[in-house]
Amino acid sequence: MLGRWVVGVAVLGLLTGAAGAGEPLDKIRETVEDVLSVLGDETLQAPERRELRRGKLRQAVQQRFGFEEMARRAMGRHWRDLSADQRQEFVALFSDLLERSYVGKIESTGAGSEVAYPKEKIDDEGFASVLTVITNRLGSQVEVEYRLLQRGGNTPWVVYDIVIEGVSLINNYRTQFNNIIHRTSYDGLVKQLRLKQEQEEATD
Repeated sequence: MLGRWVVGVAVLGLLTGAAGAGEPLDKIRETVEDVLSVLGDETLQAPERRELRRGKLRQAVQQRFGFEEMARRAMGRHWRDLSADQRQEFVALFSDLLERSYVGKIESTGAGSEVAYPKEKIDDEGFASVLTVITNRLGSQVEVEYRLLQRGGNTPWVVYDIVIEGVSLINNYRTQFNNIIHRTSYDGLVKQLRLKQEQEEATD
């Protein structure tokens, strides 16, 4: 599975404020504020309230990430070969694993990083990108680009991919999933995803 350092860097982009700009950036900022509100809620800091805090963090992520779109793109050409039930199964597994990875990193991300938003692009086809530059406490910088889409004028902007230093999160997953399916089968991929899910649950 994708190394957790990639997920960690992506999360840093969400745990910062943003200057005003277009609607896609504003929507990411709304998610940021929700996440920071949960992390700053002293009533949720007690160990016995960990599950409640995680639930609220997952809700914040769910409102901005298009998990079904991300799952479809991560499956690539194999998506068309799946039945409706298999697609529903895969989206649920993929979404759960992504959420767990993000929430875990959100909780463990240290303070002190700063983020600049030097570029936002919106086209006429319902696609947008927001470039962020993350500077950590040691002065090192990382570029993270959030790619968003909007299915129709009245639908919300959702994140469908994250590109970190030129490496696409979804392309990375697509390569891994494609290799597993070729070596085994779709059922083999599901088996590995369920095993990963069980391992994540055991460490929660």
